[in-house]
Amino acid sequence: MRSIGEMAREGGLGVSALRFYDRAGVLVPAWVDPVSGYRWYEPGQLEEARLLARLRRAGMPLADIRLVLAGWAGADTGLVRGLLEAHLRRLELGLSDARGEFSTLRALLDRREKPMTSLRTATAATRVSVAAPDFATALDAVRFAAGTDPELPMLGGVLFDIEGEELRVVATDRYRMAVARARVTGHGGPRAQVLVPLPLVDAMRALSTGDEPVRLTVDGDRVTLEAGDRQTAGRSLDHEFPDYRRLMHLPAGRRAHIDSAAFRAALENGPVRTSETTEPGSEPHDLSVLRVTDGGTVVVCDEGDDDPDNVGVNREFLLHALTAGARDELVVELGAPTAPLAVRRPDDEGAFSLLMPVRLEN
Repeated sequence: MRSIGEMAREGGLGVSALRFYDRAGVLVPAWVDPVSGYRWYEPGQLEEARLLARLRRAGMPLADIRLVLAGWAGADTGLVRGLLEAHLRRLELGLSDARGEFSTLRALLDRREKPMTSLRTATAATRVSVAAPDFATALDAVRFAAGTDPELPMLGGVLFDIEGEELRVVATDRYRMAVARARVTGHGGPRAQVLVPLPLVDAMRALSTGDEPVRLTVDGDRVTLEAGDRQTAGRSLDHEFPDYRRLMHLPAGRRAHIDSAAFRAALENGPVRTSETTEPGSEPHDLSVLRVTDGGTVVVCDEGDDDPDNVGVNREFLLHALTAGARDELVVELGAPTAPLAVRRPDDEGAFSLLMPVRLEN
């Protein structure tokens, strides 16, 4: 017998994924300890786990995977081959459609002949001063949302956007976005933007520990931060960052003030659901389902609560956003189930996190 941890390591599926497939009746453990609830698997189930992992990486729907595994167990090779070929045809048709759409999009981009957001606004060096605590707080508020996908290098940094007397720092990984700001002095030129790689962001944060102002310089593709007699510098990323301003003014949702500590406890101890991801290579994750009540409070919904206004969100991402909010009281804004969830500071509406909702399977 293999423990769930051993099954995860050898089968290529995460522990949370194995729990999900158990609840979904796709890969049920051979025995569950009635006291601890721990799952154990027979040696023969390892092959099924590896097959399941391959099918999910190929993006096969869960309903078809059930049939493939049933056919595999029953040696019904005809059924299995038919399901694999049907899924491959769907993928090929989808790819053909996607190629056509992308060809149209490239033509539209060529006609526009301008990037989403120009990161070369300033022609001369830009130098500003900012209070070290404010700069550190701004970086802490957005760092969690930065992307790490090597296929999307334009998201693997933090955008520094300097305009007037304000520095905005922005990070996003597609599923969440965080924006924070700090007041600067010494900037009298045009708007300047630079995409700072994460290692340099972390080095800047490590220097911003005192009470004195730090000095930020953007000169071409070189970014420098000075704190007293210490300095860190590096080259910016040569990528275009998405126009985050388009996402800053969302349709108003239902707002509720929350006690951060109490809400965190409700999330950590409350019911969770498991997402059914259809993105190849990704695994299911824990969801918290939220709703703003008529009394203006946010509740974590129970498993059987299928109200159409409920909003599902990645629980881990939401906990990160609460930490980044850095306030005893925060504002949570929920719109339609398909609209981003916002976590805002009541004393600074310009600092916030947006989390993309997760579709709920009712």
